[in-house]
Amino acid sequence: MNLLQNVKITQVVTIQADGQATASGTILDMSGYEGVMFIASFGDVDDTSVLTLQVQQDNLNAAGGMATLTGTSTYTAGATDADDDLLVIDIYRPLKRYVRCQVVSATANAIVGNVSAIQYGNPNARKVPITQGSTVLDSNTYVSPAEA
Repeated sequence: MNLLQNVKITQVVTIQADGQATASGTILDMSGYEGVMFIASFGDVDDTSVLTLQVQQDNLNAAGGMATLTGTSTYTAGATDADDDLLVIDIYRPLKRYVRCQVVSATANAIVGNVSAIQYGNPNARKVPITQGSTVLDSNTYVSPAEA
């Protein structure tokens, strides 16, 4: 079994304009999955910008009832040391069925890039084979490929 056949990848936030704002991701249904890892990328990040990646959950597929979970990935940028870097957070066994991430840039401007979510199961995953999210244009697995 390979990784691509055992995870579902979805782009949940698209590139956000340079500034200070909160971007909320697409709500994901965790039914049949053990966990989800969010990977947020950044472009140009101004000095002193505070970057936060947090996760919310709810029993309903609705933005209005989402509650922020304990624990976030937060980084305060120094002299452009956060340009083109990542924040990553992994939620294993969320307590509610629906989750989403939020990316917050505050204090100084930052370009929030895409945020991808990787939903996964255990080795005996309940949802296999995985159908990739609609934001994945193509996905392939090659076993022992020959050289071109």
